[in-house]
Amino acid sequence: MINSDRIFGLVVVLGALAFFAGALQIQISFLSDPLGPRVFPILIAAAALLCGLTILWKPDAEPEWPGLRNWLAMAVALVVLVAYAYALAPLGFIVPTALAAGVISYQISPRAGPAALTGACLSGGLFVVFKYGLGLGLVAWPKALFG
Repeated sequence: MINSDRIFGLVVVLGALAFFAGALQIQISFLSDPLGPRVFPILIAAAALLCGLTILWKPDAEPEWPGLRNWLAMAVALVVLVAYAYALAPLGFIVPTALAAGVISYQISPRAGPAALTGACLSGGLFVVFKYGLGLGLVAWPKALFG
């Protein structure tokens, strides 16, 4: 039974066709470049369509799905990343990034000390790179903390 790959391939093909239809809806301005804004999304849709058709045509053998513990770890990571996205605006960049990176680091290697250190260093390092290296307008701490 190689149904899981065929189902995934069909989902990719349908997604690629929807993406292609969306790319055709992009309005072209009269002052655009010679290729226009549609070309890149159409190329992405074509690549996805080819990948999906390949998966449909030559699926792999039935995969060995991960156990319950791995599914729970992935669910925790998903919840952490969604909470991180919601926490960025009210709490600033440094605290949510340190917490999210620490939790995910702990999932990779369950040692609390190194995970906390990884979260703190990653948070500080990314803030410096994004704020000063790339010039992004990040807020480091909660605005309420410093008025």
